Amino acid sequence: MSKLRIVFMGTPDFAVAILDKLVKSDCTIVGVITAPDKPAGRGRKLHESAVKTYALEHDLTILQPTNLKDLHFLEELEELNADLQIVVAFRMLPKAVWNMPRLGTFNLHASLLPQYRGAAPINWAIINGEKETGVTTFFIDDKIDTGAILLQRHTRISEDETAGTLHDKLMHLGAELVLETIIKIENKEIAPIKQPEDGPLKEAHKLQKESCKIDWQQNITTIYNFIRGLSPYPTAWTTLNNGEEKIFLKIYLAKIDLEPHQLEVGSLVVTKKELKVAVMGGYINLLEIQLPGKRKMMSKEVLNGLNLAENAYVV
Repeated sequence: MSKLRIVFMGTPDFAVAILDKLVKSDCTIVGVITAPDKPAGRGRKLHESAVKTYALEHDLTILQPTNLKDLHFLEELEELNADLQIVVAFRMLPKAVWNMPRLGTFNLHASLLPQYRGAAPINWAIINGEKETGVTTFFIDDKIDTGAILLQRHTRISEDETAGTLHDKLMHLGAELVLETIIKIENKEIAPIKQPEDGPLKEAHKLQKESCKIDWQQNITTIYNFIRGLSPYPTAWTTLNNGEEKIFLKIYLAKIDLEPHQLEVGSLVVTKKELKVAVMGGYINLLEIQLPGKRKMMSKEVLNGLNLAENAYVV
């Protein structure tokens, strides 16, 4: 397809789908830059990135720098003689790296820039109840997600969308967009557009464990969006007060029941098949949850083995 010499930079599965699209489209991938292997699990064995695994399987040249400003790495990168560099879910690059290729370095971002700049655009679009999102390719500059826009594609966010399903949707949409961007750059058919800065901008800052705790005092729609926007990762959670016992509870899947009630917020309604939390405007029906040390399960499975106190509640 493209005759350009391309260096690809990425780490997780999201990036693998884009790299795979380029390889299968006969793009010339002269090098792959990914994160160093890291110890993981109880045995602390070295774990390689998803991108490295793919690159090894396809006999691609791999570089794994710990320091992107290291002179030895910069020399190795320059020797690859890339025309263009593509970044997907990697890390911030120093100017010495992104300014190296003659045609520049572009990034794929999982939002419609300038909205949702930052580390978690997929999560925040759902948490904030957006009806639409998309993917953007843009030239990298010296700030985060601020460079000139090349191309964008839009997609709808369905009412039951989770971060996981939207991740996969944008991954495939992004693969198509990256390939289109390469071809248009090669054929000089693209005019970069400066990102607009007028109007309010929504950020997509990194999610920490504490910020994933559910606030049951919020309205029912806000809570529902919060749960699906964090599913399956990093996952919304709450504390289940079960008599004298406090249980850390992860919630992966829920639905809204718009039923009037007079219960206190956080109260539980339990049947043999359902576990519902009373909130303002109705109930959050917990469908898929996870207890500490257990696999995630449907709530009706958990209820079979969990003795809930009569006054159990979440907070």
